[in-house]
Amino acid sequence: MAESNTLSGALPPAELTQTAELTQTSELTQTAELTRPVRPESIYHMPVISGSVPSFTSTTSATNGKIKDYDMAEGDERGLSHTDSRYARMNRTLFLFAVTAAVSSINYGWIIGSINIPALVIEECAGGPMTWTNGFPSCIPMSSTLWGLVVGLTPLGAWAGSLLSGVAADRFGRKRMLMYNNAFFVAGALLACLTTSIVQLAVGRFVSGIGCGVAANVVSTYCSEMSTVRSRGFLGGFQQLMILLGVFLSQVVSIGLSKAPLWRVLFSISAAVAIVQTLLLFLIPESPKFLTSAGRLDEARASLQRIRGDMDISLELDDLLTTVESGRQNEHIPQPTMWQVLTGKTEIDLRHLVFCALFLMLSQQWSGAKGVMFYSTEILSDRFHLTADEVKEIPTIAQLLTLGIGGIGAVAVIIGMNILDKVGRRSVLIVSSFATSVCAALIVVGSALDIGPMVATAMYLFNLVFQAGAGFIPYLCASEMLPYYALGSISGLATSINCLTLFIVSFIFPILDKSLKAYLFVPFIVTNFITCLFGVFLMPEAKGKSVLEVVDEYKGPIRFVAGPFVRRKTPSSPITFSSPKVLD
Repeated sequence: MAESNTLSGALPPAELTQTAELTQTSELTQTAELTRPVRPESIYHMPVISGSVPSFTSTTSATNGKIKDYDMAEGDERGLSHTDSRYARMNRTLFLFAVTAAVSSINYGWIIGSINIPALVIEECAGGPMTWTNGFPSCIPMSSTLWGLVVGLTPLGAWAGSLLSGVAADRFGRKRMLMYNNAFFVAGALLACLTTSIVQLAVGRFVSGIGCGVAANVVSTYCSEMSTVRSRGFLGGFQQLMILLGVFLSQVVSIGLSKAPLWRVLFSISAAVAIVQTLLLFLIPESPKFLTSAGRLDEARASLQRIRGDMDISLELDDLLTTVESGRQNEHIPQPTMWQVLTGKTEIDLRHLVFCALFLMLSQQWSGAKGVMFYSTEILSDRFHLTADEVKEIPTIAQLLTLGIGGIGAVAVIIGMNILDKVGRRSVLIVSSFATSVCAALIVVGSALDIGPMVATAMYLFNLVFQAGAGFIPYLCASEMLPYYALGSISGLATSINCLTLFIVSFIFPILDKSLKAYLFVPFIVTNFITCLFGVFLMPEAKGKSVLEVVDEYKGPIRFVAGPFVRRKTPSSPITFSSPKVLD
């Protein structure tokens, strides 16, 4: 107080105010940095130095690696809370912005789900003989092999879109890229709903697939760049949730739009969704990280403040600036190539972590879950022995059961998102993949014994246990396990593997159905059990750890890192990724 009086007598009022503001800001920033929560068990734990900060009425604390309280009190003269925005909870504004961006993911789900229920009407003319009305056929008859190719062209298009999306999003921005991408959704929908031939339908599915691939990458990037430490887990699974919501909605609407020629209206709805989203995108801000990297700092500050509401964004904005500046300083340093990362020719050997990231994206699609999503109506129609006349009576029991399968998938993701940070990625993956393998076996038993209700129940359980863990965990792991300099190239490779595997599974699934019949799910018993073994022996655990800690614990060649016969590695000294080096 004495010092304050001295300043009051020595400085004019204006300078006194400015000095007080600078002093308070400096003290606040310094104290916030010193009291930043650190996990006690972390190998990077430093002593926490506490101090008082003006206008704070509560403090921060960390217990067992969990942040307990960040609700610090009064606002400053600008009306902003002094709460550090980096550790903010999910607020309504952030949620609404994420939902607006994720309309593209809903459209993705709509495209892959809308082909399921009307499949027999389109490919086998189950609604009756093909007729022409105003120049459009009532169905597009084709073999099961060609139908598998048409369905599979969507993930093949998604693969192409994923390759283009990263560079385009860095050039145009996340928000604008989502706007441009809606052109693919509109074009693909128009081609599909106006189709008169197999080729036109195939091209329409491929073009829509490009939009799906772009959406998958850009939506996840936009959401992750807006998230905080405390909202990262929810937003990490948010995209998969929105995709499954799109699948469910498409199947609900399909019940009333499966007859000829109404299936054309079903395909056209994707275009309407894209147009509506384009208008809504004008209402949300651009990613603060993109704006910062583009040098548009005033816009970045305004965008971040809009997302965080009345919280203090000063430290979060400083982090963004530091990250961008560090990247610019390292631009002259040769970045390791994808091959060098894959072969461990970098200063930090990432081979095990890279293998895990790639395997998880592969295992997600070889599980057979997308086969259920694409072909459940046909499978259940066969298992319930529906006659040609019964198939015409829409909705059939197979279509109604398919509707439930789509809905239970969305519920499962919500369950998984809520238990993931409590139980851990590895444990959830092990239980989910093992349970999926068991459910695949039950589908085989029910099919072999010709018990339709058992097959349907097992398919419900199959989708439930898969989507609750193994379905969305692969989307989280790359960003939690890999340093930034390797994340871009490996994520692109992982997405390519994911999409190409989905194309193969989508293409061969109807062929396997015709050849294996009751034993269709035998291969998926094996693949899901392999994923379970991967979780037991190879899967890193990233729960409650930074990327630095994960890399330090699991760096090195591919090996067993968990299980009863593996001793836990003692963490070494801290590592950094500021300047990646390539080894000779």
